[in-house]
Amino acid sequence: MTASRGRSSRRGGWGGGGGRWLVWSGRVVLWALIIVIVVNGVRAPFERFTQNGVATQSQTTSSSNDFNFPVTQAAAFANQFAAVYLNYDATNAQQRAERLKAFLPEGADEQFGWNGYGRMTAGAFQFSGIQVRDEHDAVVSVAYQTGGYRGLLSVPIYAEDGRFVVSGQPGLLPAPALPGFPQVSGLSRDSAAEAELRPQVEGFFKAFAAGNQVDLQRYVASGRTIEGFNGEFTLAQLKDLVVPEGEADTREVTAVVVWAVSSNGTDAVSTSEQNDPAVQPGGLEQAYRLTMEKQGGKWFVQQVQGAGRSVG
Repeated sequence: MTASRGRSSRRGGWGGGGGRWLVWSGRVVLWALIIVIVVNGVRAPFERFTQNGVATQSQTTSSSNDFNFPVTQAAAFANQFAAVYLNYDATNAQQRAERLKAFLPEGADEQFGWNGYGRMTAGAFQFSGIQVRDEHDAVVSVAYQTGGYRGLLSVPIYAEDGRFVVSGQPGLLPAPALPGFPQVSGLSRDSAAEAELRPQVEGFFKAFAAGNQVDLQRYVASGRTIEGFNGEFTLAQLKDLVVPEGEADTREVTAVVVWAVSSNGTDAVSTSEQNDPAVQPGGLEQAYRLTMEKQGGKWFVQQVQGAGRSVG
């Protein structure tokens, strides 16, 4: 009987200890499962957001990172090709054919689709975009201008080991239309401040054109240095000065000036050339935003930069 009770007691002890161990093990597994669910629940929306962002960016910019396609070099190659392809003249067709050889695969038509008639002159070539298909193939868009028309040339490119070739016929496409441009309502102008500032601003632009630092410092705020044009231009006219209403000692003003630009590197025009418009100094109207600062009762230029959007 004693032995029987001993064995019964040992079985009872083992059963109780094993039960608690299983309970605690179950709790650990349950909490681990809860933590995993919570973490995944928080992480999933974030991952979807970032993945969507990356996908959108990839579609918009046609990133080459997925295929390691050499975008910069391909863009330069396509720009050079477009400059040859979109300029032709029936009086010198062979010159174009010779230049095209550097871009075309062996056996391609030497004029690459041009019938040998007419004349076209294009310029202002700029890389506009790229669609990367794989590690070897992409389509590069090149912006160009001919006369008053802006367009795009779509150029298929094949790349291998840093070398490129035009892999198919290009396609002409229209450039995007200009956006609508609503006028900005006019600002209230401070006519008294404009009259006060005008001599100082005019003197500044004369010195700005000459680039003489001694003269410039008469118009530039203390502690500031502004570089000039070193005589490349001269001030023909301070056409307009817009000073918004205000009382602060620092004002943002807009100045519209006309620069006289020499046509032949010198302002001197001989008597025989005086009636030739081509050699007269050109006039370029430009707009600037000046930050003006009042020091000791007098206004000085603190900063000069290009003006922003025009005010109607």
